[in-house]
Amino acid sequence: MKTRFTRLALAMLVGSLLAPGISIGAEEIQARTIRFGHLNNTDHPISAAVKKFGEIIAAKSGGKMQVKEFPSNQLGTEQQQTSALQGGVQEMQSPATTSLVGLIADYGVLDFPLTVSTHAQAFSFVDGPLGSALLEKLPEKGLVGLGYWDLGFRNVTNSKRPIQRVEDLAGLKLRVIPNPVYLETFTAMKANPVPMSFSELYTALETKTVDGQENPFAVIRSNKFYEVQKYVSATNHVYSTNVILVSKKFWDKLSPTEQKIMKDAFVEARDYQRKVSVEAAKNSVDALKAAGMEFNEISPAEQDRMRQVVKPVVDKFLASYSPAIQKLFASEAARVQAMK
Repeated sequence: MKTRFTRLALAMLVGSLLAPGISIGAEEIQARTIRFGHLNNTDHPISAAVKKFGEIIAAKSGGKMQVKEFPSNQLGTEQQQTSALQGGVQEMQSPATTSLVGLIADYGVLDFPLTVSTHAQAFSFVDGPLGSALLEKLPEKGLVGLGYWDLGFRNVTNSKRPIQRVEDLAGLKLRVIPNPVYLETFTAMKANPVPMSFSELYTALETKTVDGQENPFAVIRSNKFYEVQKYVSATNHVYSTNVILVSKKFWDKLSPTEQKIMKDAFVEARDYQRKVSVEAAKNSVDALKAAGMEFNEISPAEQDRMRQVVKPVVDKFLASYSPAIQKLFASEAARVQAMK
């Protein structure tokens, strides 16, 4: 009888440990503060996602793990924050992938023009094998990458004419960021690209020093370029994304349970952020129209024409990467471009 009772008690104990809702890893969750820095203002979709990420982390950890947001470069520039993550004095950040090129050159392939034309293509591209391969390069640099959030497509505005065909860019003096790929891309499309700091841009547009510029819709709206530009065209010529980074020194201190909480919370926050970001872009277009700008779409056929025009630029820069990255980029680009 005693033996039967012992077996029953043991079975009940094992069953309780394995029952849903009772985590055998609960003791593996410690009180932690996660400092999450980024360059965006608190009204930006990135900030909204950081808050959502924090809410999910707190809920999943029973309130033990707390995310503290530091927006607007409060913790320094993106490069300074990356160094802080490497040193273990900051836990998380969400830099644009462009700021990682100096650390991991292969991230430059994400800046190539006209690789993707829609958000569906863009999300599939960065979530696919190429995006994963790039994340795998981070740990050796003292970083852990959870994945990618949406920053958006860059689009052309100008004061002279709508851009409906690649020929419409010819002769336009456009401010671009000082990036060799951007400069050669617009040169290939017969525009006159002018590298210029962002702080000088509004005045340059106002005085007609340049005819136009290229930025995501939300940036165009928030900086009131509609006051000095007439036309906005959905060229979608470059897709930009943020990579969500964790300090490897911090990550290695986490238990498997805590790491899983962060991974799961990232996925939920990513899906939320992308919806908010896409909606913000749509709202920005509506606001630009209401402010008097003339908006026009670019047809898929014309996107394909633009892609062919800039292909020599892509091929030139791609040749500087390893054969493995070249092959992966080519296969992934072909895959997502075939998506409808």
